[in-house]
Formats: sequence, C-alpha cells, structure tokens
Amino acid sequence: MAQEYEKLDLNQRTDKGKSKARSLRREGMIPGIYYFHGEANVNLQIDKKKLYHAMSSGQHVFEVEMNGKTQYVTIKGVQYHPVTDEVLHVDLMQVNMTEKMKFTIPISLEGEAEGVKEGGVLSQILTSVEVNCLPTSVPDNILVDISKMELNSNMTVGDIIDIPTDVEILSDLEATIATLAPPKEEEEPVVEELEEGEEMLEGEEPADGEAPSDQEQSPENKDDSKESDSQKTSSDGSD
Repeated sequence: MAQEYEKLDLNQRTDKGKSKARSLRREGMIPGIYYFHGEANVNLQIDKKKLYHAMSSGQHVFEVEMNGKTQYVTIKGVQYHPVTDEVLHVDLMQVNMTEKMKFTIPISLEGEAEGVKEGGVLSQILTSVEVNCLPTSVPDNILVDISKMELNSNMTVGDIIDIPTDVEILSDLEATIATLAPPKEEEEPVVEELEEGEEMLEGEEPADGEAPSDQEQSPENKDDSKESDSQKTSSDGSD
C-alpha cells in the first residue's frame, strides 16, 4: 500500500508587502514561498487550518498541487509571532522522492529509568537529531530507550540503536541526549555560635552559668541593685 501524505492547500500570490501579508492572515491564510534547486521561487498563500493540521501530524513530507501536477514538499523554515507563536510565514522546498536529503527528527524518550526509581532526576538535553534519508523513509521520531539508565549516567546520540537501516544519523555521536543525576540532599540549617564580645539579640537567653548583663536585667533586679547601692552610700556616709 502506497504511503499517504498530508495535503496542503495552496495558491500562488502576486501581491507582496507587509500590509498584503497582514490581510492574508486576517482571511485565514499564511503567506509562504515555494522553491526548488534550479527553479525560480514561487510566492504562495496556504490555508492556515490545513497548515497547522499538517504540522501537527508528525509527517515531514507533504503533498501539494503545483501547475496542475502533484508535487511533494518539506517545510524548511517557519517564522512565528514573538508573542502569540502564530505562524507568520512558511518556506516550502520541493523534494525529489528518489534522492536522500537532510531532515530534523524529534527524539522521544521511552521507558522508566532505573535511576528515576531510586529518586534520581532525569533531564533531556537534546530534543532532535539530524538524519539523511529518502523522503519516503523519514521516521516520525527517533525512539530512545532509557529504562537501563542508572544514577550519574548519561545517554548520547551514539547510544541510539532503534533506527531504520536506511536512515543515517548526521548529528554528533558524542552529543548528550539525556542525563540522570542523583537527588539533591536537603541542607540542614546552620546555627552560628556567638563569638566572644558579641552581644545577644533581644529575646535570646544567656548560656547556662552566664550572668545577664546590666542591660538584660529585669526591672526588679535593677531596683534591688539601686537600693543596695543606696544603702552602701548611706553606710559610707555614717562612718
């Protein structure tokens, strides 16, 4: 059974400029460009809903009608709105179904790592890889089994084993896909000891055997001290 491809509805456009592009977007169309090596670029407008559906399908090659003929294209570039993330412009490149070319394929992690069961923290560093293959053999994603990852380990592109024989990985084989770090230990609060000569803050209790300073004495103790001093002065004066 022949592979089916998502179809993009597109039409050539002759009007150019920012104002014309904004008008197209208000009408539910996305401005774009279609190109192929050795041929002149063609300005296009693409149905927004069909484009979004195709982009979310996981496919990398799409079917289009150009000059009454069925052609196949891949999305080579997308311009997004910086705030809303809506698609503002798209670049489509015609592909030759019998020639290998480069594709960017997403990485999907599968399985539960042994280190995660022990409380470790798994972090995915690389989310896609570059591959070289025929447009008819483009995988939807690259599956990476992480079930055997242990604490303090990592997985690289070179560790990928589940990949079709007719697909060549172009990315650096030493590039890290995921790491598994041990759980962070909770730090105990540090209690600082007062050095000699430092005063205690208000409300702190003196250490065992340490007499409170004059400023720390209660009002009653201060009155007793004043009375004792008064009696001593009176006694000295009577001599």
